Amino acid sequence: MTTQTLENPSAVIPFPAAETEEPAKASYQITRFNALKHGILARRVVLPHEDAGEFADLLVALVEEHRPTGPTEAHLVAELAAIMWRQRRVLLAEGAAINAGLLAVTKRSFDSSIESAVPFERALSGKGIDVRELVTATPDEIAERQRRAALGRQATERAAAILDKGGANAYEKALKALPPDSCDWWREWIEDEADKANADELADFIRNQLLPYFRNEESQARHQPAIRAQTLGEGLPVHRLEKLNRYETHLDRKFERTLAMLVKLKELRGND
Repeated sequence: MTTQTLENPSAVIPFPAAETEEPAKASYQITRFNALKHGILARRVVLPHEDAGEFADLLVALVEEHRPTGPTEAHLVAELAAIMWRQRRVLLAEGAAINAGLLAVTKRSFDSSIESAVPFERALSGKGIDVRELVTATPDEIAERQRRAALGRQATERAAAILDKGGANAYEKALKALPPDSCDWWREWIEDEADKANADELADFIRNQLLPYFRNEESQARHQPAIRAQTLGEGLPVHRLEKLNRYETHLDRKFERTLAMLVKLKELRGND
């Protein structure tokens, strides 16, 4: 066996002996050994934070599949491995870009994705809402949320009707009709203004705070599928994905050309 040493002393490419009883098998085994020991490609393609073992497994699998003979075929097989490794990075980059876009949407100070999902729904608002909870909620959780909101709205409407009717103890009766959480909210609302503990102020609180809140809760639950779709759509960083898609197309074409060269070379060797 003879060897050819490149500029880098670690890059030694062994060539098969000229005479052997099983030339194809022998040259394949030599090239397979070369693919495992040849470290230049791995050092250039595999980044420090990536798993060099996974790349080695990929390279070995390609050598097993294509059984290269000689340094040119070995180079083409190694090039296929490098291209496939970069294609895997594209998928990682795509997922990372989408996750970053979704995070940006869910952390906005204004929740436009909720209102944009159903632009003509006047009762729908995203103020003070964690979009992530709404997007990730299960169907059962959404149904329960809608049920509680409906019950809260109905109880609040009864309290409002009591106040509209008036009469003795209307304020106390209306408070009893409200859901417990709404009563707590009301008490916190007037905590430093005891003079507001009356029917007129409570009626104003119900009209401007409680009823809009429960109607909004119902609307959010009812339109959750549209809100989820809107949020996921807004989270797609299209401009970044376009660049990744162009790079992926470039890698696909490079892979096709490299594979075609390898196949053609093998055909030429077979005809000799």
